[in-house]
Amino acid sequence: MAHKGFRCISRPFFICTFAFLIEIFFNLNYWYSMQLYNTLSAKEREVLIETAGKERLTISFYNYAHIGNTSIFRNHLFIHWNELDVLGRIYIAHEGINAQLSVPAENFEQFKKHLDSISFLENVRLNIAIEHDNKSFLKLKVKVRKKIVADGLNDATFDVTNKGIHVGAKQFNALIEDPDAILVDMRNHYESEIGHFKNARTPDVDTFRDSLDIIEKDLAAHKEDKKLVMYCTGGIRCEKASAYYKHKGFKQVYQLEGGIIEYARQIDQQGLENKFLGKNFVFDHRRGERISEDIISQCHQCGKPCDTHENCANEACHLLFIQCEECKEKMDNCCSDACQEVHNLPYEEQKALRKGKGASNKIFKKGRSPVLKFKK
Repeated sequence: MAHKGFRCISRPFFICTFAFLIEIFFNLNYWYSMQLYNTLSAKEREVLIETAGKERLTISFYNYAHIGNTSIFRNHLFIHWNELDVLGRIYIAHEGINAQLSVPAENFEQFKKHLDSISFLENVRLNIAIEHDNKSFLKLKVKVRKKIVADGLNDATFDVTNKGIHVGAKQFNALIEDPDAILVDMRNHYESEIGHFKNARTPDVDTFRDSLDIIEKDLAAHKEDKKLVMYCTGGIRCEKASAYYKHKGFKQVYQLEGGIIEYARQIDQQGLENKFLGKNFVFDHRRGERISEDIISQCHQCGKPCDTHENCANEACHLLFIQCEECKEKMDNCCSDACQEVHNLPYEEQKALRKGKGASNKIFKKGRSPVLKFKK
């Protein structure tokens, strides 16, 4: 009896388990049958874009929201956006999404319709670039990360939803003229070097994580009596920073809605005074879009007024720095004589020199090197 009873229980269990495994198999088969990776190199994609000759829009957006299965969501976005010829860099984490991308203008409505079909992205604010470049992105990269912005914060220790007051361009312009307001640039040194708001404090930092404690320490005496006004590229860094500073005791915290990108759009549409000087650094192949005609930085090699960022052509260096056209031609787009010498070697010799040496984003310094003679 015991044996028969076991068989009565085990048979349906076996059938259910088998059915479950079959379902998993077909689901996996579905995912793997779809294209979840780039099949073209950046150079091949560049040729296709040039040949097509169609306008593309450069767009950025973000949203903090709880995402359960980030891998499935990543695959979902890649499949749908790849079909629409979307290119860009998208980070997904359990805390939300941070996207910078390029979409063909003719596919924009379909792209927007797909965004609106996702509950937490319906009617999300899209920051559309002021200066478009059809080759701002050359691959579609949708990556799962621990955080959508590397802030180094333990979100469990404070209320991330208790954010600062969002203000548009008109209110922002009035606010930063208030003698009781302190304006702070939440970006890194290589970003603020080529452009920032008048009278803004621009911390000399390499990362957003570095700036948080430095700013709090510098402004510790003004937590009660001053208005802390912040801005960044598109608003995402201020979203987290404003909540963090309120947690740290700042009583009056404001942030520029949509960042510099949206500010530029509003001052143009509303005919407002532009209080931003220079270029807005952007994280795509454009590296910057001009907000005003002011050039506030200089070529790191000769000192001539210049605000054009380049990456050193030596692939083992890839240093981000400011270089004028004359120095670019003279130095073969390299940051130093040593890099120029390596860059002019046959490609196989360059590969041999790099062999065995670690390569990651950590070695690709941004604007920090002793070879930059005119770095402020």
